[in-house]
Amino acid sequence: MATDTNVTPLRPRRPCPECGRPSERSSFPFCSPRCKAIDLNRWLSGAYRIPVPPEEEEGSDQNGQA
Repeated sequence: MATDTNVTPLRPRRPCPECGRPSERSSFPFCSPRCKAIDLNRWLSGAYRIPVPPEEEEGSDQNGQA
């Protein structure tokens, strides 16, 4: 079976979000299983957080008075 070198990929190659090297198909969007594991560890350890506004103090009403 001949391989066609003119085939365009389904998605463009993007840099790895961890190290910036080109991503690999086997571990997309990362370049290697190592970078994939580093990102997973950050998620599991709580390093990635969604910022939320600070909660209001307890005991205050809608107008901000105690």
